[in-house]
Amino acid sequence: MAEFGTFIYENWMLFAALVVILGLLLHQTFGGGSGSVSPQEATRLINHEDARILDVREPSEVKEGTLRGAITIPLGQLDDRINELGGDKETPIICYCRSGSRSAQACGKLRKQGFTAVHNLQGGITAWQQAGLPLARGKNKKKKG
Repeated sequence: MAEFGTFIYENWMLFAALVVILGLLLHQTFGGGSGSVSPQEATRLINHEDARILDVREPSEVKEGTLRGAITIPLGQLDDRINELGGDKETPIICYCRSGSRSAQACGKLRKQGFTAVHNLQGGITAWQQAGLPLARGKNKKKKG
């Protein structure tokens, strides 16, 4: 145990970097304070709070189906097309991708742009399907850009 203390003392910059990286990973994973919603909670937000739905998957993935009423903007285009989400930054937005990783990044981008009620769909569209919830095919609000 004393060796560990000595290691930290002698390599304090590396240890500090490790702590920062772990903190950032935790923040990314947990959205900085929840920010993640289950498929059931997403359904409640959609039905009772008129949440907007943002699909950040690539066009080839979208062909498999989307959440009804979703706006499709691939993650790589989000910065350039963020205005397509409208000016109201307080209306809830549910972001999703296949598994929840890219949509977590999208949530971070939206928060930086001032959107206050941003939620990541836990497990993405995969969890949505596993919950037995419906998908729309060819009926999303796909934006061209």
